Amino acid sequence: MTRSLAGVLGLLVPIAAVAAQPSLPVQLYRYTDDRGVVVLDRQGVPPEFVSKGYQILNAQGRVLQTVPPAPTAQEQQASSAKRAQAQADAKLRAMYSSVDDLERARQRQLGEIDGMIAQANGNLQTLQAQQASLQGEAANQERNGVAVAPMVLDQLEAIRQRRAEINAQIERYQQMRADANRSFDTDRARLQQLIEP
Repeated sequence: MTRSLAGVLGLLVPIAAVAAQPSLPVQLYRYTDDRGVVVLDRQGVPPEFVSKGYQILNAQGRVLQTVPPAPTAQEQQASSAKRAQAQADAKLRAMYSSVDDLERARQRQLGEIDGMIAQANGNLQTLQAQQASLQGEAANQERNGVAVAPMVLDQLEAIRQRRAEINAQIERYQQMRADANRSFDTDRARLQQLIEP
């Protein structure tokens, strides 16, 4: 008899332990299917509907958590543009504490470009003087009835090519200057928006 009582107690203890454990709360998942019907499901949200967003409810129907719909491509693009603008603004504020700082930087950069243009123009003047000298030499040879020396012709052609290269270089510098000036104008306008309330 004692044994059977002990056996029964031995069986009851595990049952009581299981019964004493807190049961997991019942959760419902509420989502909208592809027909527009609101569905309540204990199993979860099917993968094809997760991106549309859903809600997790308790057994009484109270919303425990709302999972918003995944952003659209347009929303992602707008968010990305907003982040990029915020980074650009932070960089601009780090570079310039005031509009005056920006203007000093503009003058420095434009001054450097102007210096490169001036140097290129100086090189052009030197080449023009060399060209004039060689053309005078060629004219003297022709007046004396002598064919212009091939070396003189080669030098004139080399000068012509070099002048064309320098003129193209000056055009690039002038474009660089215009681009830099435009960029500073844009930065100035944005900096004023950020600084002035």
